[in-house]
Amino acid sequence: LLMSAPTHGSGPPRASTGRKRGHTDAGDPSSSTDHPAITGSSMSRPPQAPVIALPLSADAAQACVFEDPQSKAILKQLQRIAPSAANVLLVGDTGTGKELIARHLHALSTRRSQPFVAVDCGVFSELHAEAELFGHEKGAFTGALSSQAGWLEVAHGGSLFLDEINQLPMSVQTKLVRVLQEGMVVRLGSRRSVPVDVRIITASHVPLERLVQTGAFRRDLFYHLNVVKLELKPLQQRPGDILPLVRLFIGEYSRRLGHGPVRLSPAAERRLTAYPWPGNIRELENVIHRTLLISRNGVIQDSDLSIAYLHGPPDLQDGSDDSAEARLQQALEQLCSQGEEDLHEKVEDSLFRTAYRLCHHNQVRTAALLGLSRNVVRARLIKLGEVVVHHRGED
Repeated sequence: LLMSAPTHGSGPPRASTGRKRGHTDAGDPSSSTDHPAITGSSMSRPPQAPVIALPLSADAAQACVFEDPQSKAILKQLQRIAPSAANVLLVGDTGTGKELIARHLHALSTRRSQPFVAVDCGVFSELHAEAELFGHEKGAFTGALSSQAGWLEVAHGGSLFLDEINQLPMSVQTKLVRVLQEGMVVRLGSRRSVPVDVRIITASHVPLERLVQTGAFRRDLFYHLNVVKLELKPLQQRPGDILPLVRLFIGEYSRRLGHGPVRLSPAAERRLTAYPWPGNIRELENVIHRTLLISRNGVIQDSDLSIAYLHGPPDLQDGSDDSAEARLQQALEQLCSQGEEDLHEKVEDSLFRTAYRLCHHNQVRTAALLGLSRNVVRARLIKLGEVVVHHRGED
């Protein structure tokens, strides 16, 4: 399934922000003792660096289910650029399917039999980012108990997908430029250059041009990555993709939950296509997953859909002012009229919890969303019990 990388159990079959778990394909470099074993549970990597290297079948290119005219235009572009080795930059809101496009590009390319490695740059601390991407030798730093190949080496011959490239630390950007220029990588603690042949596919939810102008992103790295740029529109602007994606998720989750055939009622189809999907494909997937946990009769009715549960009462959604600000104003007015004690603290607690969960428990992204420093966010999440700090000496 190109859309997703299913994990065991009934969790959503995604492949980023805490969801990147998987294995390497046959002939993968990780089979060597000099490379990390990418098995999710056994890889000797810091917990904040979830990565995946998944095989793609020969038929994987046929699994892309986009049917909207705008999406079909992007797929045609992919067919034209796939045979080349050109780096590709994907830009779009969170949840618009950037990793799906990256996987589809790899499946169409001559590199399809080689590793596809997906890395979420947003989960790296600056301390570990360089070691993760470029690798390290034994003793290169405290805790480096053995040599490890970086993800550039692991992806040799294939494609490396760097999601949230806008969050890559500046020091790592500098070294990545040299790798792209020379096609050689030097591990931390080593003087030996290792040749790498990797197609770089990057993704960002913010325009990199803006970051270049502010000095937050290297101009020369931008030019290396921006050989081909593809922009993915929000799902609301691609209505033709909604029902094909719904059927894809219904089929996948029905199989995993042990359901028989499941179909949509006409009323459910109308509601799904009319909803604006502010969370894009990720929200659509969660809605279908939640719905199938409740619906048992083989037909999903309008009343089974959990959209109202996720985004507030239907009367607020169908009102004359459907903006999030208007709904927030109504909720705050209701809370104030009830005379709640410690209202300020309760509202802030709810804001932090909601933002943290929306960002899939990623502190860096939560801080960026709230416009606060990571230290402030971390302290508040610890106070709320959302983050547990294990002190040295504890089990």
